[in-house]
Order: sequence, then structure tokens, then C-alpha cells
Amino acid sequence: QVQLVESGGGLVQAGDSLKLSCESSGYGSVIYRMGWFRRAPEKEREFVAAITRRDAEYAESVKGRFTISRGNADKTVFLEMNRLKVEDTAVYYCAGQLDPFGTFRYWGQGTQVTVSS
Repeated sequence: QVQLVESGGGLVQAGDSLKLSCESSGYGSVIYRMGWFRRAPEKEREFVAAITRRDAEYAESVKGRFTISRGNADKTVFLEMNRLKVEDTAVYYCAGQLDPFGTFRYWGQGTQVTVSS
């Protein structure tokens, strides 16, 4: 059973940086695609960024400020968030897609990011 565990959330001020981590376990191979999503209060969950071994993609709202990367033999995915804005406040979720033809089926519990003005 694939498990994803996020860490690194917290309370920061606008303009600060924060780095989230998500560690995967329970899968005997490399997870094809890992991503980050977020849900702000009273809003729908939205895509933030995703990465495969070949490329990465970002939501327009974070492009140029956030960087997604993988490490630890691709078992860990990071989200480096710079120049944070109040509107980045949300619970951030890590997600895993096992193969190119699937979807994000595995989710972490989420980590809270709060950006104060």
C-alpha cells in the first residue's frame, strides 16, 4: 500500500520561503508522477505542481515562485515555495500517480501552510 507523508508546513510571513517534503513508502518501484495540490479555506482543491522523471509542470499562480523536485531515489518530492503570498495559505497535499495511464490515486494527509501579511 502506497503511503505519502508530508512535512514542512508552518506559519510564515508574506515574502518568506518554505520547503515542503513528501516521503513515499510501500511501493516497490518509482512512482511515475508525484504532485502537490492545495485546498484553501472555503475553496476547491487545486493543482499546484507535478513532476515526472522527464518534466515538471506548475499552476500559473505559482509559476516562477515554486519549484518542485524529487530526491532520495525519487521516493521524496519537495516543493520549495518562495515569495509566499497570503493567498498561498492552504492545506497542501502530496499525491502519487503510479503509471502514465493512471491518475493521482494516492494522497497524503496534508500539511498546513499559513502566510500572514
